[in-house]
Amino acid sequence: MTAVPRPADRPGDVLDPLVRLFGWSHAHDARTGHVTVDSPCHSLFVDVDPTGRDGICWRISHHEPYWEAQLSRQTPAGAVAALTQALPHFLGDTRNRFPVTTNTLVQTAALHRWTMTADGPTTVFTSADGHDILTHNADADTRWHIRHARSDRSHSDWTAMFTRATPTRLVTHFLAHLADTRPAEHATGGLASRAQNHRGTPTAPVPDTPAPTRPRR
Repeated sequence: MTAVPRPADRPGDVLDPLVRLFGWSHAHDARTGHVTVDSPCHSLFVDVDPTGRDGICWRISHHEPYWEAQLSRQTPAGAVAALTQALPHFLGDTRNRFPVTTNTLVQTAALHRWTMTADGPTTVFTSADGHDILTHNADADTRWHIRHARSDRSHSDWTAMFTRATPTRLVTHFLAHLADTRPAEHATGGLASRAQNHRGTPTAPVPDTPAPTRPRR
């Protein structure tokens, strides 16, 4: 059975497939809205803190080799969902497997008409509208940094950072979903509705109410 990645607007939507389809354990603090999920092999963790320091809401951590992804609160939840739904693949778990892109980062950027410039160890990819910039620095501990910013100084600005040992294909998968501007349907997951409605988490349409498109970037 192959599942298709779907958009998500709340932490419960993002985390539900990991628990329901892949058997990851989870814990929830009803007072703070803090949610954690842990892979069956205890090597990969997702930590959701709605009130995280420096605006960081999502942390994905892997041990041996150690790598970490940090995503701020306004990161499009559909892209976060695509990222988390791909995690079991990188642990060798193919049950109900979500498709993971086979394109390279350069191919993915070109497919979605992002421009690329290189200067020594640093390569910069910029979206067609100029709002999204992915910086890859081969020499830095934070190897990939994605920033979304609008000139109108709206509250939709966000960042995503991936450390050195993060699988390149996982970053590429995140970019592929982020750069895809095609409309997508909304479906609300079953897990952690208790986390979905916590004050400070990303807001969304009423549960089970279709949203015609992913959030505009």
